[in-house]
Amino acid sequence: MATATKRPGKEVTMEVRGVTKRFGENIAVNNVTFDVLKGEVLGFLGPNGSGKTTTMRLMTSFYTPDSGKIIIDGVDNQVDDVYTRNKIGYLPENNPNWGDMLASEYLKFVAELRGLSSPERRDGIDQAVYETGIEEVYNKPINQCSKGYKQRIALAGVILHKPEILIMDEPTEGLDPNQRVPVRDLIRRLGRERTVLLSTHVLQEVEAVCNRILMISKGRIVAQGRLDELRHQARGDHAVRVEVEGDRVEARLKAVKGVSSVRREDPIEGRKRYSLSVASGTEIRPLIYDLAKRNGWVVWDLHQDEGRLEDLFYSLTMYTDSLLE
Repeated sequence: MATATKRPGKEVTMEVRGVTKRFGENIAVNNVTFDVLKGEVLGFLGPNGSGKTTTMRLMTSFYTPDSGKIIIDGVDNQVDDVYTRNKIGYLPENNPNWGDMLASEYLKFVAELRGLSSPERRDGIDQAVYETGIEEVYNKPINQCSKGYKQRIALAGVILHKPEILIMDEPTEGLDPNQRVPVRDLIRRLGRERTVLLSTHVLQEVEAVCNRILMISKGRIVAQGRLDELRHQARGDHAVRVEVEGDRVEARLKAVKGVSSVRREDPIEGRKRYSLSVASGTEIRPLIYDLAKRNGWVVWDLHQDEGRLEDLFYSLTMYTDSLLE
């Protein structure tokens, strides 16, 4: 059996090489290349429709690439997908819980589908229940459990065959803020012993649990690196926050020299709020004050932030989208 690629001080457990996937005329994944290192929690970040789910389905052998290859633990998943599937625990966005089953029945059913022996089933289920903390609902019907517990039950089913790799697609989607926190904590704990690829479009998600990030837009990787590296890159631009009352605000802000993009944020009590991306070293606040004075705007807030990961993500995905449209 082939072995995983080695790097100085690192071991690559998943390799995606020049992968493209089309659905008719739509190119969902476009010549994507990246590595996932053993023992890391990698955040796969992108807007809805950016190609995250398609890439994950390619990695788990649900789809076959039109070109390129995917190597799991040194093995091409198009050559031996039984071996590579067994290495992976996959949690799709809409997890396949059967509501009329008890949680215990569901886990036993999954273990049977996996072909585990009786000792393997007992050991795998016991460990999965312990790791995901679902003892309280183990003998409860799934449809009577909260969304947070339903997601934990699904994760228990994903890990009971003790995979070395976890691939999770939007694991906190649909959860309220109170439910998201314990699921994030669970993912962080699961990542201590496994390699994790976590898909999301929520920046707070990757900042909370991931140590490296891939950003994808329109099927292409637009940035990748450790959190500190991308935060440093984000400092290349800074954000100016504006809260005003007035007419034609957005159009006039876009025309200010030095402003590279204007993003509308949620209004407060009818007041318009914008985040402006401005090149490092450029001071535009006096220009905005002058613009407000000339147009009779009421300025409620005007301040400058250092570049944030959110701003980098927005500028990269918006820039890529404009190029490809």
